Amino acid sequence: MAELTGKQIVGRLFVRCILGLVAVAVLVFSADYAVLRFRAATNGNAYGTVTVRPYYAIPQKSKKTELMFEDPQDETCVNSLFPHMGYTPCWYRRTHKQEQMPDQ
Repeated sequence: MAELTGKQIVGRLFVRCILGLVAVAVLVFSADYAVLRFRAATNGNAYGTVTVRPYYAIPQKSKKTELMFEDPQDETCVNSLFPHMGYTPCWYRRTHKQEQMPDQ
């Protein structure tokens, strides 16, 4: 078997590091989902609500933008690190309480 060059060793180390990071990310995401499902099954605090204030940003002819705010609405969120089941995480929603509505 031939000796490995420095470039080959660094390449293999790089690939192993990337695979290790991917494996850790999958493990953390799966554990987060499992904890959320366990909380939902045992009537724990899996879900929360945050009051958000949606608004429309309307561009004007004068190159200014007019903001039109809607009434505040309660939005369901999940108490987890990552978004699951179609809901955003509550920690993110609490820091982003204003939401721009898409243009029609």
